[in-house]
Amino acid sequence: MDKIIVSVTGIGLTGFIWWFFFGKKEDAIVATSDTVDVVVEGGYKPENIKIKKGQKTTLSLLRKDPNSCLEEFILPDFKIKKYLPLNQRVEIEITPKQSGEFGFHCGMNMYHGKIVVD
Repeated sequence: MDKIIVSVTGIGLTGFIWWFFFGKKEDAIVATSDTVDVVVEGGYKPENIKIKKGQKTTLSLLRKDPNSCLEEFILPDFKIKKYLPLNQRVEIEITPKQSGEFGFHCGMNMYHGKIVVD
């Protein structure tokens, strides 16, 4: 009986972990203006941003989380690395020249998001 309980608990825990890390994430927010507000708190909100190719877009980042991991915002494909002071807006302008998905992450590569360009 103990083996059954342990097995069922293990399967349930494995399912929860899979859902937590790989389950459905929020849909991409479509940039309808030239500025997208991104709140940095326990990750990036929104974590998926959709913009048009050639559209100049400003990412306005506001870090509310004191976690030192979130002090840096890195967008490698655009060669951008910015320090995010706590409770201060930092604006980053990008104008993507090609379509695709461009990932961004924190300084420790623990929190992720992406910019989808079409």
